Amino acid sequence: MTTVEGLSTYVDGGVARLVLDRPAKRNAMSLEMWQRFPHVLGDLVEDPAVRVVVVVGAGDHFCAGADIGDLLSGPDPADPMVPVREADLAAQRALLDCRKPTVAAVRGSCIGGGLELAASCDLRVAEEGARFGVTPARLGVAYAPTGIRTLLDLVGPATTRRLLLTAGLIDALEAHRVGLVDVLTGPGELDDAVAGLTDELCSRSQLTIAAVKETVRLLLDGEDPEPAAQARYRETIASGELAEGVLAFTERRDPRFPWAGGPA
Repeated sequence: MTTVEGLSTYVDGGVARLVLDRPAKRNAMSLEMWQRFPHVLGDLVEDPAVRVVVVVGAGDHFCAGADIGDLLSGPDPADPMVPVREADLAAQRALLDCRKPTVAAVRGSCIGGGLELAASCDLRVAEEGARFGVTPARLGVAYAPTGIRTLLDLVGPATTRRLLLTAGLIDALEAHRVGLVDVLTGPGELDDAVAGLTDELCSRSQLTIAAVKETVRLLLDGEDPEPAAQARYRETIASGELAEGVLAFTERRDPRFPWAGGPA
């Protein structure tokens, strides 16, 4: 287990947990936590033992957002939010660009910057009782396009407008209905549901997963995915990944995929 200011990590059986570890503040993200987040995530991604990264909050909450005390702490009085804004956007981008699958495990509050982190993961599992919201309209903050774009990709323009314009909170059931939550669990079932999902992800072809993540990101960014997709297709053959998948299917056994990772 590794711990830095407000962030803890540990790896078990191919699954890394990146814990937002500030329970006394409902895991509100301090400036230092925002700044360290991409580096902590990057270390996990570079670990060959890690196949899936789970982002989770310590205690009863995922994350209540950015620490309000840091919002206006920048040295430039004309733009005091610069440090928090830049670090927040870098953390979101680190998750969006992560080449390994990411899962947000949500209980309790998932608000503001917490929702930005959860929405930037590939998948979101939430427990009944969780609450979601994006609240810049309560603070007079002009919300960055990156966060708006991520919400648009997940829930479409109507729900994005409702969340941002009203700054209201929705419960886990509503979040699941609109597509913000992928898996909804009953009380006390979050850990088991996340374990089942991560086991499934770990058992799949990591090359296929990397290729899917790459293609989705290129499509969302309006870029041509074909060159990268063709390269990945050739890699499935050259690495033996496809041959092993087909052989395992014909032999009715679990595949032992050989691909150990590569750029995505």
